[in-house]
Amino acid sequence: MMLAVRDICADYRNGQLVLENIGFSLDRGRTLAVLGPNGAGKTTLLRCINGLMKPRHGIVRVEDIDILNLHPKAIAHRLGYVAQRNEAGRIKVFDAVLLGRKPHMVWSLSKADLSKVSGALDLLGLRSLALRYLDELSGGELQTVCIARALVQEPSVLLLDEPTSSLDLKNRLDTLALVRRIVREHHMATVITLHDINLGLRFADHLLFLKDGRVFAQVEPNAIKAETVAAVYGVAVDVIRHDGQKVVIPKMESDLLNPKQGVP
Repeated sequence: MMLAVRDICADYRNGQLVLENIGFSLDRGRTLAVLGPNGAGKTTLLRCINGLMKPRHGIVRVEDIDILNLHPKAIAHRLGYVAQRNEAGRIKVFDAVLLGRKPHMVWSLSKADLSKVSGALDLLGLRSLALRYLDELSGGELQTVCIARALVQEPSVLLLDEPTSSLDLKNRLDTLALVRRIVREHHMATVITLHDINLGLRFADHLLFLKDGRVFAQVEPNAIKAETVAAVYGVAVDVIRHDGQKVVIPKMESDLLNPKQGVP
């Protein structure tokens, strides 16, 4: 098992319990989409997995190594993290991506470091932007640079918090298709938080629905039910199959449902 998360509980502000007994596991080459309404704890879960926030209780293992007890540099060898919001400083794209090699550097830059950065720029279509400053980029371009920086860390697990939030439709599809291909070809695992259920259905191998800080349901895309979506989001939907793939469509003139209605 590449990633194993067990019984994660976390406080956030004012002692309020944001996550309660969260657990899942993920194999190499697989993608997990974490879904749920605003405030469900999606970002907090990624921060706990990455050690940026210490959970009250729980275990995170990558290749059977206890992540939560490692030094941040050692965590960065195993986990790459792209936050939902990133600062656009006065630094060039090439140098920003190069920072992803920092956990692997000993004394100075190596040819291998430069080669990996160059490869990531080509892979993500950033070559033409290499000498541009981050504060000159669009939101989508900046997000792509941050993904490139995480990839050159050569992590075993990639954590992406709303990686498509600043992208247009085509770039959303292209980015997630590329991430999925990289994860499969390099035998990584990735956890992605998303607001768009249909992107999860299209690109993820597993779906984890959070509601009120708890796991409401864990399903594979083909097993998604309208009742699950309605219960998590409070909106009546239809789940249909189009071109062999399930798609979630909100019902016209739908009323908000009782939050307790529906089953996983």
